[in-house]
Amino acid sequence: MTAENPRTLAQLLLVDDDQRLADMLQGYLGAAGYRVQVAPSLAVARQLLGATTGIPDLVVLDLMLPDGDGLDFCRHLRGLPHAAALPVLMLSARGEPMDRVLGLELGADDYLAKPFEPRELLARIKALLRRGGAAPVGAEQLRFGRLEIDLGARMARLDGQACDLTSHQFELLVVLARHAGRVMTRDQIMDALKGHPLDAFDRSIDVHISRIRAVIEDDAKAPKRVLTVRGAGYVFARKQDEAAG
Repeated sequence: MTAENPRTLAQLLLVDDDQRLADMLQGYLGAAGYRVQVAPSLAVARQLLGATTGIPDLVVLDLMLPDGDGLDFCRHLRGLPHAAALPVLMLSARGEPMDRVLGLELGADDYLAKPFEPRELLARIKALLRRGGAAPVGAEQLRFGRLEIDLGARMARLDGQACDLTSHQFELLVVLARHAGRVMTRDQIMDALKGHPLDAFDRSIDVHISRIRAVIEDDAKAPKRVLTVRGAGYVFARKQDEAAG
């Protein structure tokens, strides 16, 4: 295990039909200490991820595949209880902002346009895996009325029911909850996320906030937990569900 890569031998699943790219990345990421399994189609990826055993630590998913759309597969993945929180890094030759926004809305944790430098892909993989690492022993639970944020299980629950959040969305929720009552700008949120490759100007934070609201709010159009402070940023309400205790 090297100091540069704290999760040496982590298992990656690369879903891409470009054989040359897959071979190159398999060699490059393998040399960096990762085990890389390649699925050249969505059918193969579904088969590999259909079982509850052998789930990879992260999926690198191409947007355009011969037997379907990576966006649809990402939605499918988020519906699998044993893989719903699996980090997904989406690749695409289409670099339009709306493609990125749509990918994030459907549950991708990060998005990288082709062509890309392998070093950048590696850096983003490391960042996602660091964020998905186990919480420290004795990690606390944050409680706000009916909402519980369990750092040990890396799960949020509303009324005892697990919330369907990606690993990135969970981390963003934790950052806001740890600063409950304090307005946080997008730059402060990015700093708190410790280097995750987000661009404050592409509105990806806003996309994730919308997704979080859709899951933890009773009415996402009238949020009571994650509030927008116009012209400033976001604030996580310190007091929630007061009548419910």
